[in-house]
Amino acid sequence: MLSLDFAPTSEEQNKGERTGARSSKDSLSSIERRRKALGRVGLGVFALGLGVGAVWLGREWTDEELTERKMTRETAPASRWGRTAERFTSMFDYFSKPIWPELLPPPLPAPHQKPYTLLISLDDLLVTSTWDRQHGWRTAKRPGVDYFLAYLSQFYEVVVFTTQHHYTALPILEKLDPYNFFITYKLFREATRASENGPVKDLSYLNRPLDKVLILDAHAEHVAPNRENAIVLKPWKGEKGDRGLVEMIPFLESIGIYKPPDVRTVLQAYEGKDIPHEYALKEAEHKREFIEQWKARGGGKGLSGGGFTLSSLFTSSAEKPSPLPLTYLEAKRREAQALYREEQKYIQEHKDEFERMIEADREAQARELSGPLWASVAAGLGVAPPPMAGEQKEGAKEGAEKA
Repeated sequence: MLSLDFAPTSEEQNKGERTGARSSKDSLSSIERRRKALGRVGLGVFALGLGVGAVWLGREWTDEELTERKMTRETAPASRWGRTAERFTSMFDYFSKPIWPELLPPPLPAPHQKPYTLLISLDDLLVTSTWDRQHGWRTAKRPGVDYFLAYLSQFYEVVVFTTQHHYTALPILEKLDPYNFFITYKLFREATRASENGPVKDLSYLNRPLDKVLILDAHAEHVAPNRENAIVLKPWKGEKGDRGLVEMIPFLESIGIYKPPDVRTVLQAYEGKDIPHEYALKEAEHKREFIEQWKARGGGKGLSGGGFTLSSLFTSSAEKPSPLPLTYLEAKRREAQALYREEQKYIQEHKDEFERMIEADREAQARELSGPLWASVAAGLGVAPPPMAGEQKEGAKEGAEKA
């Protein structure tokens, strides 16, 4: 029977004949060959660029570069690989370091520049914020904060340095110092440096000598890079009758009066201690020694020496001690307090004028912001922009005259 199955014999299998045509897997078109060649050239150029870039990034440090990076030749990486890695990672500094290489402008010329800079945190130190469903966010001022800022601004360049963003912190600072009398500069979140523990305040970017800088904060992790310049206070959580700020004034005042060459040595002497309490004891001891020395020099004795004196007409025979003299610190403190009272009196007398200036400034800013925007919208709609406040008054006056 005939069968439809067909199985070629081995002889027929080996009988294949070659036609001379090339296999499709071994043949490339001209476009594919050009693309493959360009790929090899591009890879070579990329490898060459990496080599040149590595050589360039590993070059020796220059003095200008070290100054810009806040490094010295002793602290900067010395190996070629270290220099390459440092320069490469610095390309991403925008996301981890302060937005400006110098956070404060150059100091003012003498005598306008204060000798010391005092950086003060905002959160849990000057104010505290709470949130509830009924009222939302509410911010409370710490007791004595107004006096603290106003009085110490005589001795320090006061800078508020907060980890908050400017759009949340600026309204609070405008309430604390509405006339810009006491807070010289304001630094916000973009002035901090990123770390494993969150944002930190690196004073090496401050553009001030660190031996003349103090920083007050309620969170130790925020001042970790410059712990020797920092005073960490207990966070204030809204307790009534708190005196944490007021009790710090005598210590900070004494630095501004005595002017030590390096504030870090002073803070080192109080490390791990309750600064207000320890300083009060030292000042009392200094006062006692001063009185003893004054008495040893004959102080407190009257002018009578057995004969007739003018004071004997108005006093009894017993000698009355003269008033105790003031120490240098007490005399300077009295002058500073008198200056504080004069300044507060001046502010109260000219408060209305300051308020008018602030309101005029706000109106000017509103015109600058809304004017171009409304003009562009009105031009697109084909309508005339509304008149400003002054123009409205003039138009009303002209209409009344015509009537």
